[in-house]
Amino acid sequence: MSWIRDKELSLIERLCANVLKAGPVPKHVAFIMDGNRRYAKKCHVERQEGHSQGFEKLAETLRWCLNLGICEVTVYAFSIENFKRSKEEVDGLMELARQKFTRLLEEKEKLQKHEVCIRVIGDLSLLPLDIQKLIAQAVLETKDYSKCFLNVCFAYTSRHEISNAVREVAWGVQEGLIEPRDVTESLLDQCLYTSHSPDPDLLIRTSGEVRLSDFLLWQTSHSCLVFQSILWPEYTFWNLCEAILRYQYNYTAIQKSRELYSRDRARLQSETDQTWVQQNMFCVEHRNEEEKTKTFQRLLLQCQTDREHRTQNFLRALERKREFFLQSLCTN
Repeated sequence: MSWIRDKELSLIERLCANVLKAGPVPKHVAFIMDGNRRYAKKCHVERQEGHSQGFEKLAETLRWCLNLGICEVTVYAFSIENFKRSKEEVDGLMELARQKFTRLLEEKEKLQKHEVCIRVIGDLSLLPLDIQKLIAQAVLETKDYSKCFLNVCFAYTSRHEISNAVREVAWGVQEGLIEPRDVTESLLDQCLYTSHSPDPDLLIRTSGEVRLSDFLLWQTSHSCLVFQSILWPEYTFWNLCEAILRYQYNYTAIQKSRELYSRDRARLQSETDQTWVQQNMFCVEHRNEEEKTKTFQRLLLQCQTDREHRTQNFLRALERKREFFLQSLCTN
């Protein structure tokens, strides 16, 4: 992962980067790195070489992002659907992952210097045990770094992620940590693999395909989506600049959409709480309307405070459960 080393852009690239940074630059960019196999076919090389070139392009793209001030990148490295490919190709991708995560751990001093937090997002149990251990080590050793973030979606699909979030919530109810009425969209959001990351500002897919392929479906509902025809191993700094320009062009509309959605979600939650208080807690006789209103507000605040206390306890327990899983991989 040579992207960690310091590397300057060319003069013209630096000038372009400075121009872009005069406007709003996305803080979190997601990539669907599509086109490795078509690139291999185009260049008359083995598929494995195409995937290897794709990893090299990722390293280069991450350096561009850091120079542009993009502090968080999420990449779709391996879909659960990819397990359906030929055994030879899947085995080759697993070997490539072994090499890259091993190299990553060898560069832990650079990771510490640049405060790079590595997160691997997906169902690790589907992977070979040795790769699970490498991933767990990389994640745990960098979990406290906070300058920049690389999220690698590996053995991942969005539907699997959402289903897992529902299972986590069901576990919380079963354990008595939360009540069924605590289950909200906001809580599910915090049970996703990506709970520690803001939603992507910009999602880029290469190769000309114009679909999300089950990638970050929940998180990109208010993101700028850019589909580019270039194959991933051929991606350039100028392609990235084009995508950022499209984001800047749509920035105002995106922000308005996010703000409206946030207000609507808060309003709906408030209305739900008020209804619950009226139906379940508000049954005391009052001498006048003023006393009635004060009691209602007090009970409403208590309802919201109690729910917040339960959900925070649940989320801490969930975090401990996930960290224990990673730690157990490192000790076994």
